[in-house]
Amino acid sequence: MSTTEPAAVMTALTSPGGAFELAEEDVLGTRLPVFKNRAGSLAEILAGSTAHGDRDYIVTADRRISFREHAEQVAALAAALREEYGVGKGDRVAIAAANTPEWILAFWATMAVGGIAVGFNAWWSARELDHGVGLVEPRVIVADTKRAALLENGSVPLLRMERQVGDLVRRYAGAPLPTVDVAEDDPAIVLFTSGTSGRPKGAVHSHRNVCSVVEYHRMNDALAAALSDPVAPQDRRYLLALPLFHIASLHNLAVPRLATGSTVVMHQGAFDMDEVLGLVARERVTNWGAVPTQAHRLLEHGDVSKYDLSALTAFSLASAPSSTAFKQRLREKLPFAEKSLVDSYGMTETCTALTAASPADLAETPGTLGRPIAGVQLEIRDPLGIPLPDGEEGEVCVRSAYNMLGYWNDPQATSNTIREDRWLHTGDIGVVERGRLRLSSRRSDLIIRGGENVYPAEVEGVLAEHPEVQECAVLGVPHADLGQEVFAVVVTAPGSGLTEEQLRDYARDQLAYFKVPSQWRITHDRLPRNATGKVIRTAVRNDI
Repeated sequence: MSTTEPAAVMTALTSPGGAFELAEEDVLGTRLPVFKNRAGSLAEILAGSTAHGDRDYIVTADRRISFREHAEQVAALAAALREEYGVGKGDRVAIAAANTPEWILAFWATMAVGGIAVGFNAWWSARELDHGVGLVEPRVIVADTKRAALLENGSVPLLRMERQVGDLVRRYAGAPLPTVDVAEDDPAIVLFTSGTSGRPKGAVHSHRNVCSVVEYHRMNDALAAALSDPVAPQDRRYLLALPLFHIASLHNLAVPRLATGSTVVMHQGAFDMDEVLGLVARERVTNWGAVPTQAHRLLEHGDVSKYDLSALTAFSLASAPSSTAFKQRLREKLPFAEKSLVDSYGMTETCTALTAASPADLAETPGTLGRPIAGVQLEIRDPLGIPLPDGEEGEVCVRSAYNMLGYWNDPQATSNTIREDRWLHTGDIGVVERGRLRLSSRRSDLIIRGGENVYPAEVEGVLAEHPEVQECAVLGVPHADLGQEVFAVVVTAPGSGLTEEQLRDYARDQLAYFKVPSQWRITHDRLPRNATGKVIRTAVRNDI
């Protein structure tokens, strides 16, 4: 390809006749852009993975599993699920475990028999697990020892991950991969929303949804190759250090790597920075996607030069907001982030990113979350659902072949979120400027003070740039006259003597008076966060 301009290359890739041609097709009654050459099911992607042979698919600190070995083990476990647990098309197989190769094995075995893989949050309590089981009614639960202890009094059969999975793989060794007949819009996966408020809902993702995500990643690989990236797609090695029950690790890492022939380097156990950096160095990791909490720990770790991180050429942030100042500190202190740092915006309901910001986007428009990715249609709408022009703030609404089918067994929540013509209403407030999205806040977090709207993300962004502030959360609290007032919980570094008055003066210099917090809590204790790195605002609120 002669041109090296990213936009021109992307146009060539997605235009008629291109390898990743986008064409309009009917999707659940709505005409949507889809990748014309996509796979028809996840089982099809699994079957094709055997072509990658003895290359590494999954690597941990002490194990290596090739694509060939993985396919053989999946075929055996799929036979066991079918023969011993009666799992067939449409049956749910719940997975309740910390990250381990067997998590991925159980997922693909479920796809092989046409089942629906349900990822339970590994941090859930017994009560929350009971809610998940009651909602999706799985045929079997694949659980590690810790989660099995919370589930063993239930009526659903448990398949213990540490010993039974291996026993079944050996017992059914040599079984062929089953053939399964599923439709593109059949459910394939259920993952739960973060649950920062209310009871978690199960987002249902179809084969079309996830195969579209795979094609998006293959397109990105082709784009990088066309732009003279020296690392071939199959030679990339991706660090997996986020939970597999999250789209960042499952849909956007473990699944597409099976299609592209690249390697998943899995960190297991608690996020110990020296262990992670050692793994990155030893396994020559090329790509690392982190939540801001992990990136914070990288900065706090100090000198990383004792580790050979020369292979690491791509570093991205996702899953939770981060300030412009924080991104700049990453660029200044981490050599691998200087020219490669990217950001994105997505949610469980959309399977992958809605928008992505390249290093050039972030340099030109700090604070942006980038442009809609290929196949995503995005509008900013007013409270009546009317699209707004560029520069005006409103709710972010999107539709695409990536968007979930809906919420499992929750038609009311589904109809509240996915409305006419498959438009998904995110509940997020944002603005599009020169084609790029900037997010203001979650609608549910909006503070209305005396009739004036205060977006917590804006206030948090200002406070986070104070040199002595490590992290913060801004909430609305009741006020007899104003309706709500602004409350800030600010985490400072140990030994800091930062006072409320100093913070108030700092905020007054950058914010309108009604946005400046009137109540403060200054602490050295970290904010509570969920598995995806998002602040659990209900927990913060309960503690003030």
